[in-house]
Amino acid sequence: MPSAPAIRDLRVKLFADGADLTSILALYRNPAIKGFTTNPTLMRKAGVLDYEAFARNLVRAIPDRPISFEVFADDEDSMEAQARAIAAWGRNVNVKIPVTGQDGVFMGPLIQRLSRAGITLNVTAILTLDQVERVARALHSVTPAIISVFAGRIADTGVDPIPIMRQARRILAMRPRAELLWASPRELLNIFQAESAGCHIITVPPEILGKLNLVGKDLANYSLETVSMFHRDASAAAYRIETNAAALA
Repeated sequence: MPSAPAIRDLRVKLFADGADLTSILALYRNPAIKGFTTNPTLMRKAGVLDYEAFARNLVRAIPDRPISFEVFADDEDSMEAQARAIAAWGRNVNVKIPVTGQDGVFMGPLIQRLSRAGITLNVTAILTLDQVERVARALHSVTPAIISVFAGRIADTGVDPIPIMRQARRILAMRPRAELLWASPRELLNIFQAESAGCHIITVPPEILGKLNLVGKDLANYSLETVSMFHRDASAAAYRIETNAAALA
């Protein structure tokens, strides 16, 4: 049975996705983690009360790896004001812009203005190849950018995201400074799928990153550990099943 390649041999960059400060700082000590992403939903779940204070503290603590922070306004003018403010928080800050507003209107003109201004964008919530192409055409050719395609959400609909990610990579050939990011992974296997699809980055939550030590694990040994776990937990719970001893004799 073929084994997975070692994490150190992967070309795809691992970005940690989350908003728990303690967890983020612990992951920062791991050189395999090349960057960080977060969003308002993750920050709310983590109990963040002051968006800007949290972000500025994070940038001070991590000045040398990219960190993506997202605008949360919904009208274009307010999005632009927030984007320019976020970009000023640090040279390593990437500004997340949703591909559309809540009304479904494509944010192309805003993406174009910000990219032409030299702001590194992380265009997020992308799920279609049409969106990938429209974003690529809106980006400035010399400004770095990240294109976040939510492969996990595509898979949630029963559609295989790998062919879509491969085609997205081909589309982005027109923008060599733009990197394709596999967003919303559901399992550790997605890291290797992102690698095979040619993605530049995959953003991974801590609960999946915690499984990295399983890469290359012997499956027969893993099976034995699983059997032992079931037995140990049943014993710890003092579970009992009444059996007919005479019938078994």
